[in-house]
Amino acid sequence: MKKKLLSVVLSTTMLTAILAGCGSSQTTGTSETSTQAATTDAATETTSAAAEASSDTSASAASGSSATALAYKGEINMMHFSTSEESEGNGGSDGFRTMIQQWTDAHPDITLNQNVLANDEYKTQIATMASADDLPDVFLLQGMNTKAWAKQGLILDMTDIIKNSPYYSEYNQAYFTPFTDGDKLYALPALTGGTCTVVIYDKAAWKKAGFDSFPTSWDDVKKANDYFTKNGYDYSIAFGNGGQWQANSDFLSTLGDRYTGPDWFQSIINKGGAKFTDDKFVSALSFMQNIFKSGIFNKDFNDVTNEDAREYFISGDAPAFIGGNWDESYITSTLKSSNQDLYNNIGFAVLPQPSDATYDENSQNIGLGYGIAINAKVASDPDKLAACVDLAYKLTGPDFSNYVATNYALGGLTKIDNVDLSKFSQVEQDFYNWSYTDTTPCEIYDSYVDPAVWSVCNTELQSLLNGEGDAKTVAADIQKAYEENYLNK
Repeated sequence: MKKKLLSVVLSTTMLTAILAGCGSSQTTGTSETSTQAATTDAATETTSAAAEASSDTSASAASGSSATALAYKGEINMMHFSTSEESEGNGGSDGFRTMIQQWTDAHPDITLNQNVLANDEYKTQIATMASADDLPDVFLLQGMNTKAWAKQGLILDMTDIIKNSPYYSEYNQAYFTPFTDGDKLYALPALTGGTCTVVIYDKAAWKKAGFDSFPTSWDDVKKANDYFTKNGYDYSIAFGNGGQWQANSDFLSTLGDRYTGPDWFQSIINKGGAKFTDDKFVSALSFMQNIFKSGIFNKDFNDVTNEDAREYFISGDAPAFIGGNWDESYITSTLKSSNQDLYNNIGFAVLPQPSDATYDENSQNIGLGYGIAINAKVASDPDKLAACVDLAYKLTGPDFSNYVATNYALGGLTKIDNVDLSKFSQVEQDFYNWSYTDTTPCEIYDSYVDPAVWSVCNTELQSLLNGEGDAKTVAADIQKAYEENYLNK
């Protein structure tokens, strides 16, 4: 049976701000190559990429056509976080690395120097480089940095480059929102569209606790926790906030949507009058503090990362886990080869609904939080710019989307139709349907606004979840950071 790979549709308020795209027949065939560039964490690597002489590289940059010969013969510095380790359990990372290898194989006269770091280290390092005005030629831009770095002149205005792309009509236009400042576009959304908040659970374990599916209310989760703690478990849900960002990305931005609705956060983005001190957002923070004090989570949730916490689920120490689509990829890949019984019993659910929340109980945050950006300085060398643009199209175009759709049932920036899901396991099909058809998308908070705001939020969330302080104080501190670093700039 064939099903269309449905593009992820963001909230209506986001869509009204962007141009709608339509289908095209320019999609290329699925790539067969699975060769990957050898990469290691925190390592700088060099690969070769070929530049064929061209008499019109400016036209090449404008059109983005990979068929046009490249005149550039030299080095391109690139920085990203698709490590070899991550690619083993992450379809988007594998596809990204595979496209890099295909591009370097096709262009052996260009030297592509890759600085590949683990995700947390990448965020720190790229911010440091931006502060020093020393960004790589090509890199992954996080949406929340777009406006500030554009204002500072650090990143190339890619509006014409994107709109002149031969694949433009096939792009999912909603994904560009985090990389937009006014009417200008600063990056091509990269990697795969996936959730930051999915409940992964052992259906057999929860059935023994009296639930045929994961509970839709937190009160029922607490009832299940009473059963689990009496029957060999110390807690019901594994979660890791050791990196501080997880409580925000993997929990609060979906929970917050349940309390505020999508228009509130759209107003935060647009400086439209909404405040983090609004009662409905304070209620979300207060609920979050209380639920993490309830005993349903592992006691060390603030000390371990999401990678650590997912091992609690894999080992059977926890009957459920909350994380992102990258965690789902790793968990299913690991269990498929190590524990077939647990693999066959994997289920997916949205966060349960708090009793006092009034908005969409079926929401989950999803999007493309990173995009391929180009250092503004590259514009001084048209031939080099043409090569960088060509690489950006390769990493985000139909070759990438075909690869991740065919091999992982995932979606990217470029829409792909008629993906045959029949070759995938029931678990993989279930997650595809959960991600793209059965749930309501909402925004990922830290894809927007300014990193200084989320730095305050993430730090204070960790203390709040430890039982320190109160929701109103945290909300006031976040609002102050918002006003100082975003609203009044």
